[in-house]
Amino acid sequence: MRLNKIILLGPAYPLRGGIADFNEALAAALAKEFQTEIVSFSLQYPEFLFPGKTQYDHSNPPKELKISSRLNSINPFSWLATALYILKQKPDVLIVRFWLPFMGPSLGTVNYLVRLFSKTKIIAITDNVIPHEKRFGDRFFTRFFLGSCDGFITMSASVLNDLDTFGGRKPKLSTPHPVYDIFGEKADKQNALATLNLNPDKIYLLFFGFIREYKGLDLLLKAMGEEVLKNNSTLELIVAGEFYEDEQPYLNLVEGLGISNKVHFFNHFIPSDEVNQYFAVADLVVQPYKHATQSGITQIAYHFEKPMIVTRVGGLPEIVKDGFSGYVAEPEPKSIAEAIEKWLSTKKAIDFEANVSKEKERFSWKAFVGEIKELAGKI
Repeated sequence: MRLNKIILLGPAYPLRGGIADFNEALAAALAKEFQTEIVSFSLQYPEFLFPGKTQYDHSNPPKELKISSRLNSINPFSWLATALYILKQKPDVLIVRFWLPFMGPSLGTVNYLVRLFSKTKIIAITDNVIPHEKRFGDRFFTRFFLGSCDGFITMSASVLNDLDTFGGRKPKLSTPHPVYDIFGEKADKQNALATLNLNPDKIYLLFFGFIREYKGLDLLLKAMGEEVLKNNSTLELIVAGEFYEDEQPYLNLVEGLGISNKVHFFNHFIPSDEVNQYFAVADLVVQPYKHATQSGITQIAYHFEKPMIVTRVGGLPEIVKDGFSGYVAEPEPKSIAEAIEKWLSTKKAIDFEANVSKEKERFSWKAFVGEIKELAGKI
């Protein structure tokens, strides 16, 4: 199949968040070989459904990317208008980002219309097909969307397996989430410590990204309350990200565990141009997820060459090699605490940063684009 023009349908600037960041990075990689455009949302979520403070990024727009905001997730007239626009552009491939059943009706309708009136091949990048937080109608909306696609790319084996539960024999493949390269160069650690008003004599763990129940921050806080870590006078935790649920239970947990002096909350959305500050001060990135598919946070950590502790859920153990680029723990406080203690006791003997630097070479955007081309050739 000859490819000249690709449209990527999914969130992008001025919408914010990891999926928008991913789509912009992917579009930049695609643009090196093809005419590329992102068709984004004019309205992604109604305000009453959005758990954060704002859906929008007020920093500078990404350079040299064509982005048009067209699709309204709850307005069927915009679904038709978006499909007509895409049809007019005559792309060879339409890449659609799917991460939530709520988006199934709007994205699926656009796909069905494009398939009906063109020969455009439709590839879905499926972050999840079984959502982290289940709601009525999820399976119906997901099935509707999946039926509108010609092929699928997942970023973990677990999601590839989840696709099988919906049946069908359409082409699909799994390939790792690429390393993010949109957050700039490494920042100077001493300057970052001063900027964040942190003590340079401490060892810092970092929990990064928006906070929801499934991400397991409570497990990490309880791990910090375990005797082996609580009594370590140099070890402290940075929590950097916006709460997408009530923050008070977490604050109460910190106080109840007696670790208020060991936990630093930066409870707001971290703009892209400030991300490197938090990773500069981090000695170890911890992802204590209770369940997961894949996570962009691991790839930010790889970009900044930071070792990680992840839990044995979803695709996370596929990305972090136990004892090489970090450690894999069970999703419970005692195991997480033991993994942190193991890292503390081995970090002088094992050059984790060098290992992470070697490991990140397998997570390139060029390789991800190659998988897209391979899958398009099978459709």
